[in-house]
Amino acid sequence: MMAHVIEIQHLQKQFGKFTALKDINLQLNEGEVLGFIGPNGAGKSTTIRTILGLIKPTAGQVQVFGQDAWQNAVTIHQQLAYVPGDVYLWPNLTGGQTIDLLLRMAKRTHNQRTDQLIQAFGLDVRKKNRTYSKGNRQKVALIAALAADVPLYIFDEPTSGLDPLNEMVFQQQVAQLKAQGRSILLSSHILSEVEKMGDQIAIIRQGEIIEAGSLAEMQHLTRNQVTVTTAKPMLELTQQAHVHQVHFKNQTKTSAEFLVADTAMNTVLSYLTQQQIQTLRTTPPTLEALFLRYYDTNQIKAGV
Repeated sequence: MMAHVIEIQHLQKQFGKFTALKDINLQLNEGEVLGFIGPNGAGKSTTIRTILGLIKPTAGQVQVFGQDAWQNAVTIHQQLAYVPGDVYLWPNLTGGQTIDLLLRMAKRTHNQRTDQLIQAFGLDVRKKNRTYSKGNRQKVALIAALAADVPLYIFDEPTSGLDPLNEMVFQQQVAQLKAQGRSILLSSHILSEVEKMGDQIAIIRQGEIIEAGSLAEMQHLTRNQVTVTTAKPMLELTQQAHVHQVHFKNQTKTSAEFLVADTAMNTVLSYLTQQQIQTLRTTPPTLEALFLRYYDTNQIKAGV
């Protein structure tokens, strides 16, 4: 059984009368990537701040490496690297000076790995921070964090401001860390990012974890999309159990798109076979489909 690098039990956090976190239960195992998703304001950053020991829980337990996150924050911080979503840097320092300073503050040194990361992200370290775009400020923090040789990395909206090429570089770096047995907590509202990298996924809404597990475990909660053409009309397609949102693409009803629950796929395929399948394409459920189960479009737009 894998060890819990982070273990949160019944975490609650109140700010005055406002309850930011209601009853959070979360685990990150050794050597895994945990994708922590939800729109801004759902409670992701508040949860991370309790993990980092920056704020004290109102109730519940937060343990990192088996130690209380609030009481042992200094010791725990020696074993992790953290990148926030909004990076603020000393305006008169260059990017290179800032990276070295961040490393020294964490009792680490600039080494070959640091230089490789600077090259990979294409950062001009000679420029002063005040001239940097948001994306370049993010690169400075990412390089300093990824250069650290630690067992735990915490990224809170890490690719905010990065272009697609640098997003890919970040994903490659996370894959390397995972291959080395490191643990990564990745907080994001970018579903494709989490889907590519996450071993485990936790969805948070209004301060509560509403779904958690591997993507494979959670995909049964969503529906496969099916596109099919048949020789015979699919006159009884809408009457099949667990078939939803049927859209016929021609008047003869020999071409259709629809959604079907994973558990009903065999039954539906049996019916389609009777209608003499000519072409068939199935698309497995995605993280986006699962996410949309809990957040309507207006909520997502407001959160992002």
